[in-house]
Amino acid sequence: MRPAAIAILLGALAWAQSPPPRIKTLILTGESDTQHHDWRVSTPFLRSLLESTGRFEVRVEEQPRGITMETLRPFDLLVLNYMGPRWGSESERAVEDFVRRGKGVVSFHGVTYGPFYGQVFEVGHWNAGADAGWPAYPSLIGARWTPANIGHGRRHVFVVKWTNRDHPISRGLEPEFQANDELYHRMELLPGTEVLATAFSDLATGGTGKDEPIIWIRADGNGRWAHLTLGHDLTAMSQPGFTTAFARAAEWAATKQVTLPARIVPATGVQGAVRVLAVTGGHPYPVSFYTLFENLPDITWEHATSPEQAFTADLAARCDVLVLHDMWEDLEPALRQNLQKFVEAGKGIVSLHHAIVDYTHWPWWWEQVTGGEFFVKEQPGHPASVYQEGVDMIVTHTALGRSHPVTRDVPPLVVHDEAYRGMWHSPQIQVLMETDFPLNDRPVVYVGPQQKARVVYIQLGHSDSTMRYPAYRKLVHNAILWTAGRLN
Repeated sequence: MRPAAIAILLGALAWAQSPPPRIKTLILTGESDTQHHDWRVSTPFLRSLLESTGRFEVRVEEQPRGITMETLRPFDLLVLNYMGPRWGSESERAVEDFVRRGKGVVSFHGVTYGPFYGQVFEVGHWNAGADAGWPAYPSLIGARWTPANIGHGRRHVFVVKWTNRDHPISRGLEPEFQANDELYHRMELLPGTEVLATAFSDLATGGTGKDEPIIWIRADGNGRWAHLTLGHDLTAMSQPGFTTAFARAAEWAATKQVTLPARIVPATGVQGAVRVLAVTGGHPYPVSFYTLFENLPDITWEHATSPEQAFTADLAARCDVLVLHDMWEDLEPALRQNLQKFVEAGKGIVSLHHAIVDYTHWPWWWEQVTGGEFFVKEQPGHPASVYQEGVDMIVTHTALGRSHPVTRDVPPLVVHDEAYRGMWHSPQIQVLMETDFPLNDRPVVYVGPQQKARVVYIQLGHSDSTMRYPAYRKLVHNAILWTAGRLN
């Protein structure tokens, strides 16, 4: 074979083996009713999901109003994760032109509500008819509905069935998957809209008693639009059925083809990430607690809702750090033994808020491990501790805290949380952050006295606003890494 032919052949082989270019993706987000559809949580999740496939290069726009045709020109795919006021005619025309030019859009769940159908969010509810709505939107997404009728029954677990298994999005997938979500109903699909998956809307859950469309596509002209009614919150979005369908729908909308595998889950962490076991139970807490562990590539985590689930005989082999947000006054002897082995193996403990009540009847724990105890009832030699909900506190660094890894890059904390006063504190704790608030004891963040393991107690963590406070999240993240021996 001639050298020129060999060069051509080698070049062709190299081209065939090289990965396809990444799909340039823009997520349009922001202004949603964060109580129900928190884009601040879902947008990072979607970005991580798409980027983890290696197929997408993702950017985010939190102010869609003002986008133009030039803004969208570099992109191949738009992801709509938006609920709020309309964007204005110029921005809406830019999206219409984007689709006409052969590009793709994928949308989900809450964008079936909102300004595109003539609704405006006002004082805790969507006000139908307050706006004329985006005229072209029904033809783009492939459906229309009356705002007063669209809705869903009670959230529950239901089966989603692929009704068209020959489409690139669904080809090669299992016939059905489970969803733990809201099941939207009473949507009117337009002619030319192709349904890929449905679910039965049971009357017992407040549904319609018939199959409802769950995933559909629209291909008008050169462009493509895929929509999933799933995705109410992070729990719903984290299920393999959603992640697989969403990523494959996104690739199809952008390219007309699907090369992604039949199971897609977001990366939960890099190799060697800290293994966290989060323990809850015994006391209510804001569900935003779970978001403390999201989108942290150096952490993987599991959840236990009882001491029996958490403190198994193989605890030290299962995880590196326990994050305690539970409240149990005692443990069975076998569970005590397993937990003590974990501590004496040099593992990490991060105790949050009401976990300072833990194991009152086990003095070794609060005297030698956490170094503190909130007494719900009066004990010999110690009166009952007291609390006050809903107070504003300022928490600042001690001299030690200004240089300690746990509080590194953590600013002073200004929080609306719960005050604890009259607790017992070991003289051996190392206080990193403190407050002079009169209804609270002075120590707020401290290192416990245990010599065989690294232990950190963080008193804050009662309110949703604290859980979502970036400085608090940084503090908890630092504490996890430090107790695992990864931050020095």
